[in-house]
Formats: sequence, C-alpha cells, structure tokens
Amino acid sequence: MKVLVSALEHSANMHLKSLKKELSDETEFIGIFDSDLGDSIVDLRSLAIMGFVDAIKKLRYFFKLNAQMVDLAQDADKVLLIDSSGFNLPLAKKIKKRYPNKEIIYYILPQAWAWKKKRIPVLERTIDHLASILPFEKNYYSKNAPITYVGHPLLDIIKEFKQELSSNVKSVAFMPGSRKGEIKKLMPIFEKVSRKLGVESTIIIPKHFTKEDIKELYGTLSGFKIAHDAHKTLYEADFAFICSGTATLEAALIGTPFVLSYIAKPLDYFIASKLVKLSHIGLSNIMFTQFNDRDLHPEFIQEDVTADNLIKAFNEYDRSTFLDDSKSLRAYLKHGSSKNIAAIIEDKNEN
Repeated sequence: MKVLVSALEHSANMHLKSLKKELSDETEFIGIFDSDLGDSIVDLRSLAIMGFVDAIKKLRYFFKLNAQMVDLAQDADKVLLIDSSGFNLPLAKKIKKRYPNKEIIYYILPQAWAWKKKRIPVLERTIDHLASILPFEKNYYSKNAPITYVGHPLLDIIKEFKQELSSNVKSVAFMPGSRKGEIKKLMPIFEKVSRKLGVESTIIIPKHFTKEDIKELYGTLSGFKIAHDAHKTLYEADFAFICSGTATLEAALIGTPFVLSYIAKPLDYFIASKLVKLSHIGLSNIMFTQFNDRDLHPEFIQEDVTADNLIKAFNEYDRSTFLDDSKSLRAYLKHGSSKNIAAIIEDKNEN
C-alpha cells in the first residue's frame, strides 16, 4: 500500500517513526517526511519557520509544494496528514476536490478548538478519519463527525517516567526551542539563570544543527553541558526551563518539574493574541485544566520572560505536587496512539 504523507514538523516525524513500526512492510511512504523514513520530496530543514511573518515570506514556495503533493496523491492509496494545519488543511481540500474518493486521515488535528472554530465543519466535510490525540477535542465536533480519540503519541515514545523526585535540585535542563528565532531570544536569559542557580546545567540542542548553527545561536555555551537526547536528559534532570512546544508536554509526562518561557516576534504575538482565545499556551496546562482548577506549571510570555521571574518561579515551585499532577495527566491520556492509527490506515478496525 502506498500512503501519501505530509509531515512537515520534527515532532510530527518523531511520531511518524513510531507509527511506521506498527505498519506492515508493504506500506510505502511518499511525500514529505524525514529522510530516515524514505525518499522525501523535500529537505525538512528548508521548511523550518517561526511565526506568521516567516510563513508569509515563504508563501510562494509552500504553494508550489502543495501543488506537487496534490499531483502525488494520484498514485497514493491513502493520504496521511500530520499536524501543520496551515499547509495540510488546504492540501486536504485540494486532494478531496480532485480525488473525491481518496481516503484522507488527519493525525494530530488542527487546534481548531483554540482558534478558527469555523474550520471544524470544513474538517468534518473534508477528512475521512479525524484522529484526535486530545481527550477533550471530540467535544468541539458535531455528534456525527468522523473523529476518534486514538491516544497520545508521546506515550508511544517516552519509556521512563519519574516515580519520585530527589530532595534537592542538583541538575537543570534548558531547552530554548528548535527554531533559530526562539533560541536567540531565550539563550541570553537562560545563561543568566544558569549562572545564578549555580547547579549543573545541561543545554539540549537539536541533533540536526551544524557546528556553525550552534556557534551562531548558542554562543560559547560556557557553563553548559551539551545533550541531544531530550527524553533522557529530562528524565535525569531535577528541573527544567523550556520554550513552549512539544517539549513542555514531554517534561510534564516524564515528571520533570519545569517552567515554560516563550518570546515571540511582536507582530506574531499581536496576531496570535487576537486570534487565540486561551488562558494558557502550554499544552500540558491546557489539558490539565480540563480536569483540574489549577495550573500544572508556570508560564512566562514575552516581556515577563526575565531571569528574575524564572528564578523566583524556581524558588517557589512545589515539585512534589507537580509530580503527582504529572501522573494524573498520564492517566488522563491513557495510552499511545501508533497502534490505533496503524489500524485505521490498514483497515483493521482495532480502535
């Protein structure tokens, strides 16, 4: 079976690798994905963008890539879209228009519940299988929508969870993100925090960065140990300071207490603040508050991201409560999703 895959983000490909292990050897991927999984039509590094402004600059390139994917769909038995709604939803609409009987599966759905709720009817009309990874997401769709909660993909990947915490914080992990803009904004602040805390500090750097990238983005890295394995480093750390994104949910599930810090470009933040009506930006906080009346972890955004604020949050942190809450969050998500998605793709009806 030939599956047209559209997986633009690093996190999407991390989950795609878990999914591939559950599929039969006869399943072949075509389209956009990590080169480790086959012959992608594009180098994923060329797709890395941060925010609305960067996206606008690359519009022509993405339109061309979108058209290329629609042409490829002709040879595919099924279509699998993962995350990246700005690219994948227009792609789904074009594929469905040209090939009305082509089965489209959307895994890691657009966060239409957070913004652009008008997209929900479009998703229901266009997608044959809406595979949700958030237990509450189904409540935003109509009663007859083709949506199923399949589990959360991080629970396929994370193998070790903390059952207890050390009495003192002896090691701290810092994750300033994977996009260059994020890293440049957060590194000077994280350096100050590391110096003031005076404990072992480890910086987690994406594996695909070159030596030139690291020198440009991170500077001398004086005082930091360097690590590339995020899950292992988070599991071994007593505390973490993390840019928003998948890493915050990873830390929450592993059981590592952390503070979220995010600085967007001013224009991007202004646009997002007008479109997104949420009280939190961290996905673990969004999920945790579905069944609790308090936050799981602190969040600092824009001008509130200062070394003093981060250290104050660190000093006031109730790490024991966080660990109990992280266990509750894992129970809320129940299980991984790879087996269920594989069953949908291969029509095994196991979900």
